[in-house]
Amino acid sequence: MPKDGIRLRSVVAVFGFAVLSGVHAYGQVNVTQEHNNPSRDGVYVDAAFTPSAAANLARDLNFNGTISGNVYAQPLYIEGGPNGPIVIAVTESNNVYGLNATTGTVIWQRNLGTPVPLSALGCGNIDPVGITSTPVVDLASRALFLDAFTTPDGGTTKKHLIFSLNVDTGATNPGWPVDVNTAAHYNSITFASAVQEDRGALALIGGRVYVAYSAYVGDCGNYHGWVVGADINNPSNVAAWATTAIGGGIWGHGGVASDGTNMFVVTGNTFNTGGNWMGGEAIIRLQAGPTWSGLPTDYWAPTNWLSLDNSDTDVGGVSATVIDVPGATPSQLVLALGKDRNAYLLNRNNLGGITAPVAQASVSGTTLRGTSAVTYHTSQGTYFAFHDDGNAVTAYKTTTTNPPGIVSAWSMGQNGRGSPWVTTTDGTNNAIVWVAGVAGDQRLHGYNADTGAVVYAGGGSNELMTGTRQWNTGIVARGRIYFGTDNKVYAFKLPTGTPTPTPTATATATATATAAATATATATATATATAIATATATPTSTPTPTPAPSPTPTATVTPTATPTPGQIALTARGYKVQGRLTVDLAWSGATSSTVDIYRNGTRIVTVPNTGAYTDSPGGRGHATYTYRVCNAGTQTCSNQVTVTF
Repeated sequence: MPKDGIRLRSVVAVFGFAVLSGVHAYGQVNVTQEHNNPSRDGVYVDAAFTPSAAANLARDLNFNGTISGNVYAQPLYIEGGPNGPIVIAVTESNNVYGLNATTGTVIWQRNLGTPVPLSALGCGNIDPVGITSTPVVDLASRALFLDAFTTPDGGTTKKHLIFSLNVDTGATNPGWPVDVNTAAHYNSITFASAVQEDRGALALIGGRVYVAYSAYVGDCGNYHGWVVGADINNPSNVAAWATTAIGGGIWGHGGVASDGTNMFVVTGNTFNTGGNWMGGEAIIRLQAGPTWSGLPTDYWAPTNWLSLDNSDTDVGGVSATVIDVPGATPSQLVLALGKDRNAYLLNRNNLGGITAPVAQASVSGTTLRGTSAVTYHTSQGTYFAFHDDGNAVTAYKTTTTNPPGIVSAWSMGQNGRGSPWVTTTDGTNNAIVWVAGVAGDQRLHGYNADTGAVVYAGGGSNELMTGTRQWNTGIVARGRIYFGTDNKVYAFKLPTGTPTPTPTATATATATATAAATATATATATATATAIATATATPTSTPTPTPAPSPTPTATVTPTATPTPGQIALTARGYKVQGRLTVDLAWSGATSSTVDIYRNGTRIVTVPNTGAYTDSPGGRGHATYTYRVCNAGTQTCSNQVTVTF
């Protein structure tokens, strides 16, 4: 653990019912979690972020963004509510904010209790300690989940509380919060809030929210690495896993990563093991709950784990990242970056126990700790990138071999300790690696993701931020970058500005292959919006809306696409069966015998490639679901289709 630091452009029928979206010119919406995806890949698809536009990024001086408290957590961006698009920000003062995403003014604010002063802890370097980690949002229930560290009596009593708040109002949802002290147990180990810190981001997988815990800087007390899971519909249903040995904290900013089924965390060093491996210096694969089999398939530690333990050289310097490398054997991988300056790639379907990794390389001249890495695909291959402990942002390519290898791609000097993120106009083209110079020059920087060439050099005097905290990361939504700092959220926009969603049907262009789409909402009147998009650097659109109707409880979205060779074309239809939300998916162009179905960025099922599937998310009220279909085990995927009830 760390010692010197804290560890179709779309056709939209906006009647509250159905939305069809492909690659949007301002297309990235609903940033619900750390690094935008459960895999923690950090990729944001937004066709507006061409290199020429990104080079002229400027701070939006009309965006207020004033909040109160120190900020270590990534902001979130949520659409579809009564207040319009909102930015969620949380602070160490246990303040939670819903900000207007255009103006930065406060829509709602909550304080969740008195934070714990550093003087009441045995060690640490955050003062006070309140909400440190990035929350997560469940769009179906419009619930915001977060962990707040609180004290009712000035620090004598300390509690980690997992809250569920209404994302549109900030009100606490019934049955919450969960008191982790009383709810979390693993074998004979009980959770002790006084020695546990939540640095890593929360994850939401299969209807359960997961929170990872480490210790405070200085390793005081008999802490463990913990993952606690709570059923979002029944918060009394809590399960937990912990390292058997003392120590083994989960330190990285990304917290829990997932491939849609299993969770992955990376642990730090443990103490007093007697030479017996007891959960530290490892990648751990957890199943729903969390539960852990204890089998070698579900953990990996290097053969020199004890030496790393004794020297406080955590394998878990950086949080886990799920990586897919089509053409490699194995192709489904998980990445760990350690304080020993090594990158480790493992077969995430069989981690292997205490053994050599699938691939290993020394990737940095300084230690690696605290951050989240990114992974992305371009026409040149599959990469991962990271920021080391103060000197450079670096990218490596993963080879499509058996086994895959790790090859240097580029490295650029850049001070600070920020976690990078990636923009791309369509999933592979015009990829840019972004990072903020947190605890450094306090500016945004953008680099060509294939070469490392500077795309954005930080701007002028207006673009200088203040109060940035190490290891934090930014987000992208509708042509903007948002970044949270002490007492402020900053917004940066591309030179063309960002359109504000309106309640009428609108249509805008996509930067992908030529396609046409039609969205229809049925009510006492009918409205149809049609857009045709062409793959150009500056797409145009021709909206033809009629007046907005009064909506009915169901809607049908039927896109018609002309795919390029190898493209999967997906359509969706949303409706209700006895009040329950149901979505019919239909696709063509998939070439594998089975396909992976993704809902809201998470793989929910692998099914035979029949061209059709019916999803029953199970809700009854307002909800938004975004779908993709991919050739099983690959990144060959369809357009995105979003259905909003």
